[in-house]
Amino acid sequence: MTKRTGGRILVDQLIAQGVDRIFSVPGESYLAVLDALHDSPEIDNVICRQEGGVAYMADADGKMTGRPGIAFVTRGPGATNASGGVHVAMQDSTPMILFIGDVARGDHDREGFQEIDFPDFFRPICKWAAKIDDAARIPEYVARAFRVASSGRPGPVVLALPEDMLRDEVEATDRPAITPAPISPDPGGVGALMELLKDAASPIAIVGGADWCPCAGHHFASWAERIGLPVAAAFRRQDAVNNASPVYAGQLGYGPNPKLQQRIRDADLIIAVGARMGESTTDGYTLVTPDHPDQILVHVHPDPNEISRVYRTDLPIVSDMAEFAQVVDAWEDDDLVPFSTGAEAHREWREWSDPKPRDGVALDLGPCVAAMREKLPADTIICNGAGNFSGWWHRYWHYGEQPTQLAPTSGTMGYGAPASVAAAIRFPDRKVVCVAGDGDFLMNGQELATAASRGADLLIILVDNGTYGTIRMHQERDYPDRVSGTDLGAGNPDFVKFAEAFGGWGERITTTEEFGPALDRALEKKGIRLLHCLTDVEIITNSTTISALKSR
Repeated sequence: MTKRTGGRILVDQLIAQGVDRIFSVPGESYLAVLDALHDSPEIDNVICRQEGGVAYMADADGKMTGRPGIAFVTRGPGATNASGGVHVAMQDSTPMILFIGDVARGDHDREGFQEIDFPDFFRPICKWAAKIDDAARIPEYVARAFRVASSGRPGPVVLALPEDMLRDEVEATDRPAITPAPISPDPGGVGALMELLKDAASPIAIVGGADWCPCAGHHFASWAERIGLPVAAAFRRQDAVNNASPVYAGQLGYGPNPKLQQRIRDADLIIAVGARMGESTTDGYTLVTPDHPDQILVHVHPDPNEISRVYRTDLPIVSDMAEFAQVVDAWEDDDLVPFSTGAEAHREWREWSDPKPRDGVALDLGPCVAAMREKLPADTIICNGAGNFSGWWHRYWHYGEQPTQLAPTSGTMGYGAPASVAAAIRFPDRKVVCVAGDGDFLMNGQELATAASRGADLLIILVDNGTYGTIRMHQERDYPDRVSGTDLGAGNPDFVKFAEAFGGWGERITTTEEFGPALDRALEKKGIRLLHCLTDVEIITNSTTISALKSR
């Protein structure tokens, strides 16, 4: 064998695993990797402006491809900046690997320059964290990282790379590409599910999450449509099935359709497929309680450790999502009488997702979303971070087949802009829209520089109400008329000029009537386009106002 540097060995392993793109901010602690990438045209290195953007882009890429998104950052502040994206990948069950350049091995435990014990730091928020001290073992560690990130409940892996280890020249045996080991559902379990359906009066499915993919969405929707089973999406998993499906019932989480919530409460059989049944999806574990008396819970998940972790599970089924969906889609049972509730739930969602104009509102976002539905294709990718602004799209946008929604279930701010850049690079022929609030956007708006450097084609809908709206909402509910720490005042920039500073185009919008024509002008252009929508903080959500909150 020929000796190679640790940096060269590492890049060779990424190529062997089929990696075609990484996201990074350079650092002196992994110069040997950057040197190896110089001679590796197989890998596209997307240079970002801040490590938070790096991690969010890697998470978004993992969501879109189903393969681990790859991020590289340097030690100390680089790694801590990226930690938010690791947390997102963990809570969102996204396959991702973060590589961190580290101090030299001989300097460990001296609190050297930017030194952190990375395995200890990241272990609580990832699936596996380790440090590679021997360059000859890089193939072993990388292969294990891909296996861990992709298997069971997918999630992030963190590997620290001492800089002197990356410079070592050693012999190493490459590992072949990790191929998924599919887990098929137990036929007895599927048969038991079908028997439960025969006895059920008001069943409902909650889908999306770990290991979900377009194949799963297609086959699960096909089966649900055949038997008339209502299908609700877990929080921010609205592209789990095409919303045009005649049994799609809408999303759970924050601001769901009250009729859907009641349908969940009245259900005698709940089939959770891929979903963790987390706090957001279950409205603080109250919509479906962990012990759910008078309800039967079937939980289908690729990780046996997730089943019964929080919720009492009456019928556990361990399976890959695609395998399970294909099995139930092919299952034939003439004794299973189709339900009428699927069509009823879909009609209720269509009514809920049809925006009604609100009187006395200068810029009403509901009709704006309706205008977007008319002018943008069904495979448009909508990207957003956290904030009340996102509720208008969660309620009124109709999502197509996965991937058409990039939104963190962890509720992190600043996700939408970097996610939209990753989407525009991954799918240059599709429409990509970043929906952001003013506070949300400025947390990672600098990644427009990355978009400009890559010639990315994306549209930004920036909703500006001059406040941290979600927190203001809670504040007015719990401490009315005592606004503190949420008003952004006159601190916001001219967002149109901000977009223009990166070579983009922008337009300011103050009324509902201005939105449609401005959107037309934006869609005629390429590159970075931004619609700066100035809204009234009084209209705090798509269904209530600050005045209404105070009156309660």
